[in-house]
This record gives sequence, C-alpha cells and structure tokens, in this order.
Amino acid sequence: MPTATAKKLKMRPLDDRVVVQPFEAEEVTVGGIVLPDSAREKPQQGKVIAAGPGKLLEKTGERGQMSLKVGDAVFYGKYSGTEVELSGEKYVILRESDVLAVQE
Repeated sequence: MPTATAKKLKMRPLDDRVVVQPFEAEEVTVGGIVLPDSAREKPQQGKVIAAGPGKLLEKTGERGQMSLKVGDAVFYGKYSGTEVELSGEKYVILRESDVLAVQE
C-alpha cells in the first residue's frame, strides 16, 4: 500500500526493499566545533518513508511479512543500500535485511 510520500515521489519499492530518508548530518560537535561539509559523517540512520510488499517466498509462492513499516526510525550499515536523489531530496533504498535496528 503506497504512502502519501511514496505517491509524491513516484517511487514504489519492490519485494523486501524500503526507501529511507536519511537524517541530516550533525553540523556542530558536542563540544561546539562547527564542522565543514567535507568533515561530516554520512548519517547511518533515517526514517522509512515507503516499504515494499515483502519478499516472495520460493517454496510457497506467497509474500513474506515485512517487519518494517512507514515511519520507523532505523539504523543501517555505512555502505548499505543504493543512494538516489529525486526532486532534490536524497534517499537510500535498502533491503530489509540491510537494516540493523529500529529505534523505539
């Protein structure tokens, strides 16, 4: 079921993939030092804005249930997924298995 955000983006993830909008990188350290763009860490967390229907299971031909849902704040690996830019916004498309944890 596509979300309002996914409709606006004209993007629908397939199978067990999710579209994540990364959180902004920190501009100032805890100690108050302002970081230039080149020194900022790439964020490894974001918000799920669209989720696919689930992986197609080989043995039964049915869809597996997704454990992620739209609105979940997630942590993912530093080099996981594929970065895309659409309408000036950056997104990461990940497999559900690339997501390390959900923030509660």
